[in-house]
Formats: sequence, C-alpha cells, structure tokens
Amino acid sequence: MLEILQYGFMQRALLAGIIIGILCPSIGIFIVLRRMSLIGDSLSHVALAGVAAGILAGVYPISMSLIFSVVAALAIEKLRKSYEEYAELSIAIILSAGIGLAVVLISLAKSFNIDLLGYLFGSITTVLPRDLWIITILGILIIITIKFLYKELFYIAFDEVSAKLAGIPVSYINLLFIILIASTITLSMRIVGILLVSSLMILPVATSLQLAKSFKHATILSIVFAQVAIISGIFIAYYLELASGGTIVLISVMILLIVLGIKRLNRYLLRRKVLGTS
Repeated sequence: MLEILQYGFMQRALLAGIIIGILCPSIGIFIVLRRMSLIGDSLSHVALAGVAAGILAGVYPISMSLIFSVVAALAIEKLRKSYEEYAELSIAIILSAGIGLAVVLISLAKSFNIDLLGYLFGSITTVLPRDLWIITILGILIIITIKFLYKELFYIAFDEVSAKLAGIPVSYINLLFIILIASTITLSMRIVGILLVSSLMILPVATSLQLAKSFKHATILSIVFAQVAIISGIFIAYYLELASGGTIVLISVMILLIVLGIKRLNRYLLRRKVLGTS
C-alpha cells in the first residue's frame, strides 16, 4: 500500500487532505452549534459559480472561487442584518443566486465539463503543487485565526446576545467567521468536491457529538473522525478508481452509523442488565 506514496499526486493529495481534515471540523463545530448547517451548501454553490467563471475566463479557478465565496459570505452577513427575524433567509437567497449563476456560467461554455467534474466531486489526481501551496498557506492562517478567536467563537456560538453584553465585537467576529467558512470551502473542493464539502464540515462533528463529554473533546474527536475518513477515502478512491469526495463522505456516514449503532447496543445491554438485576 505504501508504494503509492512515491507518486507526487498522492503525496499532495494526502498532505492537502490532512490539512482539510483539520480545517473542516474546526469550522464545522461552530457551524453546527450555531445551527448554520446550510451555509456550507450555500457557499459551495457560489464556489461552483466561481470555478465556472475562472475556467471560462482562463483564470486560476481556485482564486476566482475564493473571490466569489468571500463576496457571497459578505452578502450573507449583510442580508442577515436585514432579516434579523428570519436570518435563515439570507442563506437561502445566496444559495438560490449561486445555483442560478453557476448554471448560467456553465451553459456559456460546453467544453470544460471534464475539468469541472474534478471540482464538483473531488479528484486526488488533480491536486497540483500550486493547489497544495495555497491550501497549506491559507489553511495555516485559518487554523491560527480559529485558535486566536476560539473563546469568542465559543461564546457567540452558545449565546450571541450575552456575548455582545460582555463586550465581544460580535459583528466583526461574525463577519470574519463567515469569511473563514468561505475560504475553507474553496480550499477543500479539490479533495472533497464542491457539492460534498459541506458534508465534511457536518458529519465528523455530528459523530463527535454522540461521544464527546465537552466542547473541546468534541472538536478533537471531529478532527480525528475527519482524518480517518479522508486518509482512508483517498486510498480507497485510488485503488478502486472512485471519486475521492464521494468516497470520503460515504466513509464519514459509515463512521456515524457505526457510532450510533454502538451507542444503541450499549443502551440495550445496559437496559437488560438493569432489568436482570431488578
């Protein structure tokens, strides 16, 4: 199995995957706690429009996707203030706009469907040295930012009103947080794919919440589950010639189902033990 590591594209895919396996759950834990799970889908569709625009214009797709995603993130935050009582509408509006724009841009050029598939579903063979450098540099910056703002993000995730009263600059941090989400989605699409990246933000977190005893424990477990899914998914995708994104997501689902099954079995055995001793 280790002989495949002599290939440069596999080395790049694994390194990029490990970084993404830290980024996605680190951002995802706050997304889940703030009940913003759909924001990943919304921004990923805008990222798709950015990729289509980049390929159409002959510009590096990841840079164009990052620009589109950040602009959409800023628009979501602006709309969220306009619809304070219906905050989820901002996500739905940007989701609709992103899908519409992506479909129009894709229809304008019919010759790049093969290139687009790698961005849609993820492909370990398409991670270029330039992609790895961007993922590494921006990934480190995102991780440092999360660590620096960890306490503030934690406070806002549980009680935004109290965070404001405590003097935390909630508006500024919300704006920065949504930009971090957009950047993470853009960086992750080479490995997981645009259409599946939000799943990698949510599924490891959903699994960790079944086992964790604290917020920090949940964060660590979600990163562990993400790493297991990504590394095993990359190897399986290589040997079976599958799309890496779909493989990684399916493994994440399997891990969640296994954890849920074990918890249910433990409850059943405990109940039988209690009934047997009574």
